[in-house]
Formats: sequence, C-alpha cells, structure tokens
Amino acid sequence: MDQLVSVGESVETYVESTRSSLNDTAAGLSVRLLGQLTVSRDGEPVKLPSSRKLRALLAYLALAPHPVTRSRLCELLWDVPNDPRGELRWCLSKLRAALDEPDLRRVETEGDTVALRSADMRIDALEAAAAVAEGIDTLSVGRLRTLAQLFAGDFLDGLELDRSPHFSSWQIAQRRRFGACHVAVLEHIIGLLPTEADEAAAYIDKWLELAPFDGRAHVALLENLARRGQISAAEEHLATAAELFHSEELDFAALREAWQEIRARHSGATPCARSMPFAATPAPIAPVDPDATAMRRASLAVMPFAEGAGAGNFRGGLADGLTHDIITRLAKLRDFFVIARGSVFALAEKDIAPEDAGRRLNVDYVATGSVRSLPGRVVVSVELAEVRTARIVWTETFEHKPEDVFTVLDDIGNSIVSSIAAEIAAVERNRAMLKAPNSLNAWEAYHRGLWHMYRFTRQENELAQHFFADALKLDPTFARAYAGLSFTHWQNAFQRWGDRDRESALAFESAGHGLLVDDRNPAAHWAMGRALWLRGDQDGSLLELAKAVDLSPNFALGHYALSFVHSQSGDPQSAIGSSDHSRHLSPFDPLLFGMMGARAMAHARLGQFSEAAEWALKAAARPNAHVIILAIAAHCLALAGRQDEARTFAAAIRKTLPDYRADDFIATFRFDRDAEAMFRKGAKLIGLN
Repeated sequence: MDQLVSVGESVETYVESTRSSLNDTAAGLSVRLLGQLTVSRDGEPVKLPSSRKLRALLAYLALAPHPVTRSRLCELLWDVPNDPRGELRWCLSKLRAALDEPDLRRVETEGDTVALRSADMRIDALEAAAAVAEGIDTLSVGRLRTLAQLFAGDFLDGLELDRSPHFSSWQIAQRRRFGACHVAVLEHIIGLLPTEADEAAAYIDKWLELAPFDGRAHVALLENLARRGQISAAEEHLATAAELFHSEELDFAALREAWQEIRARHSGATPCARSMPFAATPAPIAPVDPDATAMRRASLAVMPFAEGAGAGNFRGGLADGLTHDIITRLAKLRDFFVIARGSVFALAEKDIAPEDAGRRLNVDYVATGSVRSLPGRVVVSVELAEVRTARIVWTETFEHKPEDVFTVLDDIGNSIVSSIAAEIAAVERNRAMLKAPNSLNAWEAYHRGLWHMYRFTRQENELAQHFFADALKLDPTFARAYAGLSFTHWQNAFQRWGDRDRESALAFESAGHGLLVDDRNPAAHWAMGRALWLRGDQDGSLLELAKAVDLSPNFALGHYALSFVHSQSGDPQSAIGSSDHSRHLSPFDPLLFGMMGARAMAHARLGQFSEAAEWALKAAARPNAHVIILAIAAHCLALAGRQDEARTFAAAIRKTLPDYRADDFIATFRFDRDAEAMFRKGAKLIGLN
C-alpha cells in the first residue's frame, strides 16, 4: 500500500503552482490522466505509441513522489516476460521522444532509478490532488467549477493491463481516490449554489451517477426538486431510490425521514401519493431534533484490512483480526462514534469501495489498510481519509517481526489506534478554531477548549474553561467536556493561578460529574485520578488512573498520569515504563513535555542524574512547555553537576516568577521525604533555595 498512496507526496510540490489557477491548460505540455490518457503540447495532441505498457508507465511515473527503481517498474508492469528490462528501455526511449524538449529532458534516469520531471507540466490528476490537499472547503465556487472540469472520466479510463496485478491494484486505488475527489468537489459546489438552481441540478445528477447510494446526494436532489415545486418528480425519485436501496439491503429510513421534513417545508404543492410505495400508510413527519446538531460527534468507519498485496487482495486471518481489534480499541476510547464491525464487513463483502462505504455510512472519516506477510516481517499499511473532502488525513506503514501473532496485533494495533485518535482530534481542533465561537456545537466547543487548554498559559486556560462550559450547556452528558473542565481547574491549582483548595475542589467536582454521566469513559476516570492526586489521595488516584487504562489500554493520557504520580512518591521504575508507553501511544501529544518531565523526575529519584538531566532538557525544549517544566530541568541539571545550564534555566524561571524558590517547586508536587531532600539539595546548588 505504500506505493498505492503515492499521490500524496507528489502533491506537495504541486500545491503552490496550482494555487492561483486551474486553467490555461493549452500552454506547455499537458497530461490528462482523468479520462482517457492523452498528452498535448501547446494545445496540440502528442502522438504516443499504442503500447498499453508505455501509457501505464507514464501514468505511474507522473504520480510517483520519488524516483522509482527499474526493478520496481518491471515488477509493476511485466509478468516475468523474456526481457522486462529491455522492454522497459524501449518504453523509456519512446517516452523521451514524446515528452522531452531539445533543451529539456523530462524522463530522467540516474543509476537504477527512473523519474519524470513534471514541475513544468500540467497533470490533471496532480492538480486535483493538490486542490484536495489545499482544502476543497476553502475554494470558491468558480475554482471548484474549473476543478470539476478536470474529471473527464475514470482515472486511465479504458486502460487495462492483463497479467499485471500490482499495476491493477495501484490503478484501482487511484480510481477510488480520484472518484472520491470528484464527489467531494461536486458536493461542495452544490453547497455553494442556490439549492433550486438549474446548475445545481446538473451537478447533483453527476453526483448521483458517481455515488448512487450516497444519501446526501439524494437529499440534495429532493431539496432541489421541492424548491422548484416539482413535488411529484421528487416522490417518483424517492420511490426509485427506495427500490435501489432495498435491492442492496441498505437502510432507507433516514432518506425517507429527510424527505418528510423537506416536504413539510414545501407543503404548498400536493404530494403525488400514487408514486410512493409506502404512501398508503404514510409515516408521521419526523420532528426536527434541535439537539441533534449540538450533540454531534465525529464518526469513523474502519474498513476491513486486505490480506496480501496486488489485485488478488483478500480478507481473513491476521487482517480480519487486526481490523476487529482496532475497531474495539477505538470504541473503548469513547471519544467519537465508531461504526460497528458487522456494518463495515457487510459493505466490504459487497465489494463497495471504502470512500463509497464512508458516504453510505454517513461518517466523517474512513480508515483502510492492508497486511502483508513478507519473509521475516509483517508490514501493515494504514490510511485515514476525510470522507467529505477525500483528503488523506494520515498514512503510515508499520513493520514487525512475525515472532508472535498476538504481539503483532497488540503492538501495531496500539500504534494505529493511537495515531487515528490523535489525527482526528487534531483535525477537529483546527476545524473548530476556524468557526465563529457563537456557532459551535458541543463537539466543536469541546475541541476549541482543547486547543486553548494545550497552550498552557493562564489566559488560554480561562478561554478553555469557557468553551468546555459552553459544550456542557449544549450537551450535559458530554463526559469528555467534564474531564476537560476538570483539567482547567487542575491547572489553576497546579500552576498556582488560583486558590489551590478551591480549584482542587472544582476539579474534583467536575470529574465527578463526568463519572456520573459515563462511568465507562477513560477520560472521566483520568480526570478523577488527577483530582484525587491534588487532594493528597495517592492510593485513590492510582486506582482511578488504573481504571482509565483498563477501560482503554490505548488511552495515552492515562498512562502519562500514572507516570506523573509514580515519579514523585510511588514506584520510579513504573513511572519510567508508563512514560515510555504513553509516548509510544502518542508520540506527538501536546502533553509530551509532561511525559518527559515525569521520566526525568523518576530517573532523579533512582539516582540516575545524567539520564534525568537529558530527559528534562528534552521536556523543556517542547514549544508549549510551561515554567514548572523549566524548574524540573533546572533541578535535574543541578543534580547532574551541570551548574551553568541549570542556572540558565533558573534565570529564565525568575523572569516570569521573580520570587521563585525551592519551596515553590516542592509545594507543586507531592514528593516523599527522600525526594524532597534531594531536590532541595539541587536547588541550593544553583541559588534557588
């Protein structure tokens, strides 16, 4: 799959060149891949040899992000012919004749690799992918119209290679990718046009042609017809759609309810009852639920991973086990809505493409992957895409020695689950930041709160508290928002931004509310564990934090909090293990400085001052590290004998807190007697006593 998703990296070099326009295709050399492959120079067609292999080679090189080895190209295009390298040389020579200029060589070879120099070429597929990478929802309707014109047909329409399974697999993946891009472009154009516009109708028809089971497309058509007073035509379409959905055993209830709501708003025309298969006993009009939007969560479908590689991919064995494990682990996080295993496997059995499955399931994100067993290793490739924009949010390849199948499932599964959760959270936080504060629903207000919370300043913490409170007004059952609110009070107490006793009580109260609404949510137990630590109840704190990671072994913050508590007066070896595990689960976590800082304090308690100093420096180097992390670095460096560096940190602390002393550092944490004496010794060495 690492080769199947190669478009993404090529796009980076194309974004800037396509930012200003997607037109003027007549000038220079142009390659069309969306539709039948054609090459033109200054608007005039360039004649290519009839060889299918040559055309396939051109397409593959056009989208390859890096130079490709000749052996890879031979494997891709030839099923062990007599002389694949000889045929490859012939194809390359013909491509040079067609593409090169007298003073410009576009087909480049260096050593054993081949690359296509495409910087000065217009390649429609790369232009489309660049627009998706830039963000379809940021484009104007005019630019979207121009973008839609690029999609003249399927990717490499009419070009099929016999006995080339690797190329066929790559081609299928690209067809699905660009098909999803096309749908996303159409949907966003329709969203920007007046619903009743004739132009919108043409785009809706194309959307339905590409995605006949996409409920949003049917709703758009019904709304368009109703606004134009064509109620009978809308009901005839609904009857046809009902038969189509029922033939595939898909749920039609949501579409029928949507039509009832649309019809209620356009009740001036008389419905044509005879065209409705269920009109004899019409269902009651479903009321619009004003809380539905307020309580929205991000949603995800994890499609069954494929076993093996090539066109003959199949499911089963390790791939099915890994898919099931990932779905289960994501659901245990209770952070967003995860489609059940039965639904995604049922769609996969119908050979429905992942992007289409995502639209049918009406989810925000879809995850896909493949598992390959190679000599001495297992390779798992994963991709997370945003359904509405067809944008790749995250892609990664994991390798593991196949010593134990359960170890493979556990280790790789941990990394996949944590990465998916972190990437979705990052996308949702950034999206919430772009919306007006008074337009946020509960989910968006919560993520807006997280964005401010992770800035770790007093002012940003107050803003985070405000947005968490807004989220809870909109959805009083939102356990994660209670956990976030508890964290802001915890920060006020920990950082001495407010009265410690009062803020500790509020942190405990908010955590308690979270447990009342969802006792199975790991974040609720995490918040309670931290609140109990503030109150001096270490045993209770450790019990709650252990419950958090028992409920969801992939909950990185739970493992970090365990490390934090153990690093001061618990088991320092356990603190190191929990710190490492939290960083393995979430290597780019906003609280990474805390994970490293806890490890530093644990090393110091073990008398490993050099290790403590190194981890403290790593923690202090994080861009959002606050003054307490700088204090950990100052004390650990002093204990390691690195006095000059320690004094530099002490001076930086006193720029913010002029009267900062060892008593402040000790009062922040809950060290045992030995640890307290040790850190006071370090403070004395650098004048912080």
